[in-house]
Parts: sequence; structure tokens; C-alpha cells
Amino acid sequence: MIVRALNGVERIGNYLPHPFWLFVILAGVVVVLSSVLNAMGVGAEHPAPEEGEDSWVGVESLLTAEGLQVMVTGAVDNFVNFPPLGLIITVMLGVAVAEGSGLISATIRVAVSRVSKRWLTFTVALAGVTGSVASDAIYIILIPLAAAAFKAVGRSAVLGAIVAFGSASAGYNASLVITASDPLFAGISTSAAQLIDEDYVVSPIANYFFAAASAVVLAAVVTLVTELLLVKVTAKMRSEEDKEGGAATAVLRAGRSEETQGAGTEGASAAIEDNEDLLSYTKEEVRALWKTGLSLVIFLGVFFAALFIPGSPFDGGGAGALESPLVTDVAVPISLAFLVIGLTYGISVGSIKRAQDVPMVMARSLKELTGVIVIFFAAAQFIAYFNWTNMGTVLAINGAETLERWDLPPFVLFGSVVLLVALFNFFITSGSAQYTLMAPVLVPMLMLIGVNPEVTQMLFRMGDSPTNIITPMSPYFALVLGYLQRYYPRAGVGTMISLTLPLALTMLVTWFLFFMVWYAFGLPLGPGVPIR
Repeated sequence: MIVRALNGVERIGNYLPHPFWLFVILAGVVVVLSSVLNAMGVGAEHPAPEEGEDSWVGVESLLTAEGLQVMVTGAVDNFVNFPPLGLIITVMLGVAVAEGSGLISATIRVAVSRVSKRWLTFTVALAGVTGSVASDAIYIILIPLAAAAFKAVGRSAVLGAIVAFGSASAGYNASLVITASDPLFAGISTSAAQLIDEDYVVSPIANYFFAAASAVVLAAVVTLVTELLLVKVTAKMRSEEDKEGGAATAVLRAGRSEETQGAGTEGASAAIEDNEDLLSYTKEEVRALWKTGLSLVIFLGVFFAALFIPGSPFDGGGAGALESPLVTDVAVPISLAFLVIGLTYGISVGSIKRAQDVPMVMARSLKELTGVIVIFFAAAQFIAYFNWTNMGTVLAINGAETLERWDLPPFVLFGSVVLLVALFNFFITSGSAQYTLMAPVLVPMLMLIGVNPEVTQMLFRMGDSPTNIITPMSPYFALVLGYLQRYYPRAGVGTMISLTLPLALTMLVTWFLFFMVWYAFGLPLGPGVPIR
């Protein structure tokens, strides 16, 4: 029954257009609907109007001379000033060097290789949850590596692949470190929050405290479900697993010095075939990792010194450290941190030899963002139209009034948001596209009943990633199924669902309950970000 239901989801989802066209269609709907609602006199009383302004907020029509001019003259500014655009590009410039130098791959290989059998599952799970720092590359790096690691200690390679996929995909929005998703979501939240408060800014580290704690909790959940349930499910597959090790054609971007003779060259992108030992590493790599760790400590020392030493250009003045440019514009320090450690590692192992290697690695990474940038153009126009017509504000005010009348307890209100997001995620698997679509309504609506944008953002993140591993709409669903079939030829969609559904449901429920405990204690979501 579950498989038939998910196949139905896949068929329905296939009718949805590409996110670019989805936002183009939605922008067109806003244009037409704005004219209809304007003619009907639809609007709402703003609960906190600016001084001297009318409290009545009516829907403005785009099908007027002024509206049509706005759509033409504002198109470029809408795109250029779209908050997530600059943030994601800035952070990815630094992450690109860390990934292209081989640092991320080497760190995962060394960590997984050195851990004891008892802690292998938890280590792979924690690496997967935190691995979102490498964006989608984590799937290519960790899945074959985990399968090989599990097989090396006499366990099921299928189980290793599922642990890696489940933690990396279902736990994508939690991490021990800041990832590219943080500034991306913060930019979208800022744009949505400014429908209510034009000065409101959501920091890229607004969810860091909770996200970092969640990484450990989710890794523990993956470990428990794996050891208590999935071990039994995969036991029957062991006899049929490929004795040669399975994933014979998987590609792993590695930072091994002998295979990365200069980033930006053909050697830097050399593929590692599975007939090599994926768990191996050299003494040179270990020494380079120690140097990298030292460089990170030095960078953090300089960062905090600039933040807290009185008289520093970045001490925040009388407003305190949280108002320092290093915190309010933290995307730049994040990018610099990845740049420093990526350079240290790359120079140490020889994967970065020349100054020109660095911009070449950055450029290669930005090429992977072209699809996102294309979507951002259409999304920026949709958001701008939504804002200009006041439709988002009117919808948020009316929605907030409804929620106030219902007076839902936080557990029910927050749970409803998480479930709504999880349901949408079956059809729109791009987190940024889905949040861009939902944030202009959810963020201001919940702001008006006293819920911080940072809380709404975290609720979205909790609902967004756990169901990634059970929707056939995810491009990585098919990728992982392919890995499983190399080890267990009879694996099909049903096999995938039987292995991933327990992880998805347990992670979704546990993560939400953990959030409610966090909320009950009133702990901050991030630096200077109260949960209430």
C-alpha cells in the first residue's frame, strides 16, 4: 500500500513543471489575481501601521499602467537585490576551495576509517548530517564510502549506504557547522519578514545553536533505528550482496595528493573507481589535516579577538558583539573560514599549487549554482510582485487573525506547519524553491501572532528534509537505488521504502519533539535569537 501511494505521489509530482516555470506561472497568477482582488476591494487592517500611514492595506493591481511599468523597470533590481543570491554565492566561493582542494573528502575518509566498529554507525550518521556543508556532493562522497566501511567490518554494505543516505538527506537542514543553506534560508526569511517590518534582518547563524544540537540528536536517532530495526531488515540481503564490493562505478571526489595535481586541472577532478580502497588515506593527508585544524584555530582566534577586543573596528561599539559586522554580515567570515582551511589543506597536499588554481576552483563550483541562479530570477520576480501588490501582507494579516481566533497551542500550531512543509516536500524537493514559495505567507502570518521569523524558518527546515528520503521525486532517490542494486540486485522501490521510511518518520517526529523541549526551556535558536 505504501509503495502504491508513493508511486501515486511520483505520478502527480511528474505533472509539476520545473521550479523555474512554476515561479513564472505563479507570477502570472499574481498579476491576474491582483487585478481581480483590487476590483473587489479586498484588503485588511494592518495591526501596526507606520506612523502617519493609513492602517488599511488594499491589494494593488499589476494590470495598470503603473503596475506594468513596475514589472519592466524593476525586473533587474528584483533579481540583483534578491537576498539569497549574494549570500549563497559569497559562501560558496569559500566552500568551493575547501571542497575542491579535497579537504572535505579527506576529513570524512579519515574520520570514518579510524572509528571503531562500535561507533561506525553514529560516525557515518554524524558525518552525513554535517556533510550538507559540501552541498549535494555529500551523496557522491559518503554513500560509497559508508558502504565500503560497513563491508570492511563485516556488516551489510546496503546498510552502510542507507545510513549515509538517510543521515545526509533527511538530516540535511541540521549541521555542526554553518553551511550554505544557512545564508540561503536567512535571505529568504529576511525578504518575507520585511513584508511586516522593513528593517527586519534574519542572520545566517540565526538557527545555529539548535541546528548544531539537532545534528547530534538526529545522528543518535539514525543510529538507534539502524541498530534496533534496519539491521534485521538487511539481514536477509547479506547472502545476496555482491562479494566484490558492489559500487564498482561510483565516483568520489577525492583530495588525494597523487590524484589532484593542481586544482583546476584534469587531475583535480579525477574520478576514483571503486576497485581502489575508498577508506585509504596517506600520512601526507593526515599531516595536512592537522595543519588545517591549526589554521582554523588561528582563524577563530583572530575572529573572536576582532569581535571582543575593545576598540576593534569590528567590536560592535556600544551595541555589543552581536551587532558587529562580523555577525550581522557573517556570510563573509564563513566564506573566509572555508577559504583559509581549504587553502591550507590544498597547499599542504599539493592540490593547490598556483594562485590561479583558487579562482578556477571557485568558478567550477559556481557553475554548479547556475541552475539555482536561473530559478532565483523567476523566484525574485514572483516575490517582488507578491510584495508590491500587498497580497502577501493581506493574506498574512487575515491568516494571523484566523489563527488568533483559533488560539492554537504552540505544539499544535508548530506541528501543523511542519506537517504542511513535509507534505509539500513530496512534490517540490528543492528546499530553496519550496521555502521561497511558502515564506512570504508563513513568515509574516506567524510574525503577526508573535512567532519570530527565525522560529518559522526552523520549523520549515524540520519539515523539509526528513521526507527527502522517501519521495521518488528526489533525484537522489534513484541514485541510491542504483547503489543498492549493485549490492543487492533484487532491490527496488519497495526495498528503498522499507529501509528509509522508518528513518524518515522517526527523524521527523523526534526532531519536532526535540524542538518543543527546546522551546519549553526558552533556549535561544542562535546567537542573540530568542525562541519567543
